[in-house]
Amino acid sequence: MNGPEKSLIEYPCDFPLKVFGFAEPGLTEAIARVVCAHAPEFDAAGITTRPSSTGRYLSLTCTVRVTSREQLDNLYRDLSSHPMVKMVL
Repeated sequence: MNGPEKSLIEYPCDFPLKVFGFAEPGLTEAIARVVCAHAPEFDAAGITTRPSSTGRYLSLTCTVRVTSREQLDNLYRDLSSHPMVKMVL
């Protein structure tokens, strides 16, 4: 392949991230802190949550205004490596 890899995403854009973790106190706040570190204008009040059918897990959707692939990659990396997070889509 010649040249840099072309992105299918046009920046800037609003990008929804799904974050899954155990339903434990502080999960939403912890995720909001990670997202705000990469996107300071992110409004944590916009995080939507949905418990699993058993209530053991919690799904959080964060729609983040991203301006570059580098920003999105760094955000995904930090969320994925967070100890409270099981998976990020």
